[in-house]
Order: sequence, then structure tokens, then C-alpha cells
Amino acid sequence: MNATPTATTPTDAAGRPVRLGLRENRLQFTLLVIVNICVGGLVGLERTTVPLIGSETFGLTSDLAVFSFIIAFGLTKALTNLAAGALTARFRRKQLLVAGWLLGIPVPFALAYAPSWGWIVAANVLLGLNQGLTWSMTVNMKIDLVGPSRRGLATGLNEAAGYTAVGVTALLTGYLATSYGLRPVPELIGVVFVAAGLALALAVRDTAAHVALELANHTKPLPTDEDTGLKATFTRTSWHNRSLRGASQAGLINNLNDGLTWGVFPLLFTDHGLGLAAVGLIKGLYPILWGLGQIPTGHLADRIGRKPLIVHGMLVQAVGFVLALALLERPLLAGVLSAVFLGLGTAMVYPALIASISDHAHPAWRANALGTYRFWRDIGYAAGALVAGVLADTFGLNATVIAAAVLTAASGLLAARWITERAKD
Repeated sequence: MNATPTATTPTDAAGRPVRLGLRENRLQFTLLVIVNICVGGLVGLERTTVPLIGSETFGLTSDLAVFSFIIAFGLTKALTNLAAGALTARFRRKQLLVAGWLLGIPVPFALAYAPSWGWIVAANVLLGLNQGLTWSMTVNMKIDLVGPSRRGLATGLNEAAGYTAVGVTALLTGYLATSYGLRPVPELIGVVFVAAGLALALAVRDTAAHVALELANHTKPLPTDEDTGLKATFTRTSWHNRSLRGASQAGLINNLNDGLTWGVFPLLFTDHGLGLAAVGLIKGLYPILWGLGQIPTGHLADRIGRKPLIVHGMLVQAVGFVLALALLERPLLAGVLSAVFLGLGTAMVYPALIASISDHAHPAWRANALGTYRFWRDIGYAAGALVAGVLADTFGLNATVIAAAVLTAASGLLAARWITERAKD
């Protein structure tokens, strides 16, 4: 329900009364969507080329060593997500958004001109800081703007923008690498994303007044003994609350899948004869479907609830891994069908998970709850790369795909057991 201004309605920095709602905040919402396109585009630089840079340019022979850049990225982003929630108590969301872009400035240059693999890993530490701050702030600010009735759609649009950009950039870098080599041309398009993202971040308005309005209108007051601090919220989100626990574990396994495919699929399909353009197609199709699919699934999550999309989305992803191996004798078909199922399954899960966390978190500690969820979700990148590296070095690439299918199906069953729906305020 949208609020109309009253004498007590909070005002923004310019003294204008604020309202909650997508239509009421369409300009700021649209600017934040474009910002997240830039956020996704920057990380999309790595999806096709970087695993191959490790093996072909720097001569890495261990899969775990190749996947070390994903581990560095995942750990840094996860910890930054967790810190971002706590930092919102001390800094404005806009300040953190701008800081994230400043940290991202060296990334495309390091990827393009790194003299050793250690520089690539270091660039991914900066990329993790950039993604943790910028993506966290765009999703928090969109949720702030729209209020409780459109959380699913808001998160769907946010994630759609980001992951469609990941996919398009992965596709583009694959084709550029075919024509110009693995470096530096494919990576330097990231300069455009950094410049545009920083400029837009400076232009958007902060959403503190929208948070204040939602708090004022919240129908369920915060219990006087409820601790809103990071430590209490972390334990509440990670374990004590069944629904928050269920969403957190599903987010972890979902991004474990992404981290695993990020490292494994370029190596798996090149081993079976595909070129850079074909690998770029597979690596681009997955996040494009993941991104665009979140627009209808985010809206659907507001209509039918979060749980059905989460449970069935995890199972659809498990099918995607099965298809990758079952059809591997025809590698392009295997890669494309796997990308379709993984993309659609993730599109079902992603906005529903964030909306579910928001449903079960009071506005007073929602930023910390979202930070905790995003910590567990993005630690999945590191876990996926670590699992993939160990299994691939020990048992081969196929074993990593089998493990991912089993873990994903099990996560869907846990989500079915733990997550409950909650009536919106």
C-alpha cells in the first residue's frame, strides 16, 4: 500500500515529501536499474575469458589454481555484503554506492594488462569489494523505494538488469576474444561500465527518507527486546529463523552452482572441441536468461508466493547439470540446453529469495538480514570454485558437475522443508 504525504511524512534532502511505490519513484528506480547494468557488466568481463587466461596465457595446470580468482572474488564479495548491512547504520546508501565504484576503477586495467596471475587474483579482490557495495546498495535502495507490496518485482528488475548485463558482456567478450585474443581488448570495455556506473551513482538520490517512512508505517512494531545489531541478525538469519535459514542455504547453493560453472564450463566445453565464440554463447546465454527471466518471476513471486519458485527453481537447475553431462557427446547442444535450464531455474529462485528475506525481516534490521543472506549466497562463489577445483583435480571435470546436481536438488528439498510464506505488511 502506497503512502500519501502527511504533515509527518519524512522528506528527502531537498525537502520534498517522499512516497513509497514503483510509479512514485520511477525516475530514481530507473537510474538504479541502469547502475546495476553497469555493475553486472563489470563482473561479466570475467565469465568467458579469465579461466582461459589462467590456463593458456599464464600456463596454470591445476584447476584449483585457475579457480583461485573466483575464490578471491567470492570471499571478498561475501564479506563485503555482510559489512554493507552494518555500514548502512553509519553511512548513507549513496555514499557506499559511490565508494564501491571508486574501488572498481583499477579492475578492467588489471585484467587487461596483469603481468602475472597474482595480479588477476588481486583484481578480483577489488572486484569483490566493488560488487559487494554496489550490488548491495542498488538492491537495498530499490526495496526502500517501492515498499513492501512490490518487493518481488523490485528485486526481479534489479537482478534482471545486473545479470542480463553479465550475460551480454560474457557473450561480447567471447566474440572479441575470437577476433582480438584473450587480452586486452575484451577486458577494456569494462572502462565504460566503471565510468558510467560512477557518474550515475553520483546522480541518484539517497533513500534514507523512504526507510524512515516505511518504519513509520510498519504495522508490526519492533519488539523492545529485539536486537537489531549485526551479530544478532546474523545468527537469526543464518539459523534461528527457519525461513531465513532456508533462504540462506538456497542462496549459497545457487551461487555455488554459478561459481562452479564459471570456472568449469569454459574448460569442460573447450576440452570437447568448442571454440571461444561457442563457449561465450553458453556462458552468455545462462545469465541472460537468468537476468531477463527475473522480470516475470519477480512479479510472479508477489502473486503466488516465494516458496514455490524457490523450490522448483532449484530442481530445474539440477536438471540443467544433468543435461550438461548426458548430452556431452554433442557439446554445443549440451551447453546450450544446460544454460537454458540453469538460467531459467536461477531466474525463478533469485528474486524470490531476496523478497523472502525482506518479508521475514523487520525494516529496522532488514539491511543486516539482506547483508547476511548475501554473505551466505556469495560465499557460494568461493565454495563452488573450491569444490570444483578439488574435485576436478582429483576426479575430473565431470565429477564436479555431478556433485553440483546432487547438492542443488538437496537444497531445493531443504527449502521446501524450512521456508514458509509470510503475509505482507
